[in-house]
Amino acid sequence: MSENQERKRTARERIQRERQLDKARERRRRTLIVASAVVGVLGLAAVVGLVAANSGKDTKDGSSEAGPLSAPSGVQGEEQLAIPVGASDAPSTLTVWEDFRCPACAQFENALRPTIHELVEAGKIKVEYHLATIIDGNMGGTGSLRAANAAACAQDAGKFAEYHDVLFMNQPPEPDDAFADNGRLIELAGKVDGLDTPAFRGCVNDGTHDSWVEKSSTAFQEGGFRGTPTVLLNGESVFPTKGEEQISVANFKKWVEEANKGKQPGTRQPSPAGSAPTGAPAS
Repeated sequence: MSENQERKRTARERIQRERQLDKARERRRRTLIVASAVVGVLGLAAVVGLVAANSGKDTKDGSSEAGPLSAPSGVQGEEQLAIPVGASDAPSTLTVWEDFRCPACAQFENALRPTIHELVEAGKIKVEYHLATIIDGNMGGTGSLRAANAAACAQDAGKFAEYHDVLFMNQPPEPDDAFADNGRLIELAGKVDGLDTPAFRGCVNDGTHDSWVEKSSTAFQEGGFRGTPTVLLNGESVFPTKGEEQISVANFKKWVEEANKGKQPGTRQPSPAGSAPTGAPAS
């Protein structure tokens, strides 16, 4: 074999080795992505927004602190970080950790929303919502914080459930930090009857509940959760899976019925700030 042929053979072998290494790196990368993926709701795949090690606590003006802590009305639970929806004496509790910029959260909400509403209105479950801002930390921006503050302002007005749904039905693409614009959040409030008031606008523009949101997000990061959405039925994770079964409308209803076996539906109505949704909001 000539020296020129030997060089060509060596070059081809080097290229082949590099391609093999590239393929191996790509397989490892995909494995990591799959490891952080949530099981698709109703067959849809979605990726959990992972908590970045350097997730920030930026406020709307870029500072690291957001002022005195002001919790929204009607919050409950440990450190007053849960926004309750549904009858307080419902036999089962659905705990939901969400980020309004999180695409997987929107997929979960948009697929399971009618079922959750049905179960809440029947007194079979109550929901405790917890807000996180991990997408701000991972992608940059302040949309998670601004939207969560606006949702807390809606809680003050007794309109959290309706406004929560509107935000997820109108969620911008993940890289688009549209929720950082208070004007957009106020515009969306117009889709909820009676929410767009001077008090709500002032609460949104002043960032009244920013520190409370940041405290909630810190609790999420310190809670050992993998990502959003984190969904627990009576403390047991159901998202992405409960045992070996994937989450779906049918399975979710079955899990609630199993948990509630022999128990009566709740009838004790919560305070207005924690009321259940009374109808689907406009999209």
